[in-house]
Amino acid sequence: MSRIGKQPVALPNGVSATVSGQTIEVKGPKGTRSFTATDDIEIKLEDNVVHVKPRSLSKRARQQWGMSRSMVANLTQGVTEGFKRELELVGVGYRAAMQGKDLKLSLGYSHEVIFEVPAGVTVSTPKPTEILVEGSDQQMVGQVAANIRDWRRPEPYKGKGIRYKGEYIFRKEGKKK
Repeated sequence: MSRIGKQPVALPNGVSATVSGQTIEVKGPKGTRSFTATDDIEIKLEDNVVHVKPRSLSKRARQQWGMSRSMVANLTQGVTEGFKRELELVGVGYRAAMQGKDLKLSLGYSHEVIFEVPAGVTVSTPKPTEILVEGSDQQMVGQVAANIRDWRRPEPYKGKGIRYKGEYIFRKEGKKK
């Protein structure tokens, strides 16, 4: 039995949900998000509480049960609080700045990197060495942050690169004479 799937998802004030078939649509102050569950899952809305249950006890239904409940919980969190990922730039001369809707990165290359920010995600630079990625879709926020990080991943000798805030970089010892 799924421990996660058993828990109901309570909708906070200012959030409304509609269930039509296998699709649930959640509306809140930060926008509208929807999720379509597989046929193995049943979604019910009762008194501002969403219940997710499997239609049978097959292995596939049990696998989808907890995942579907987590997706519904992420929808409600996304339309109320939103999601954010913080990135840090570590290295001499590594800088980030917003240029219109694009992110301009100076990462030690012979050219500056221009990163086009996709729709649905907000990128800001509170400091020249910090990048803040925010949005209502958890997957999209994480993917944009990962794409920015891929331009210069942290290296293990000096720790230079783009890292998530609070990320531990395993450091290696250099050559010895």
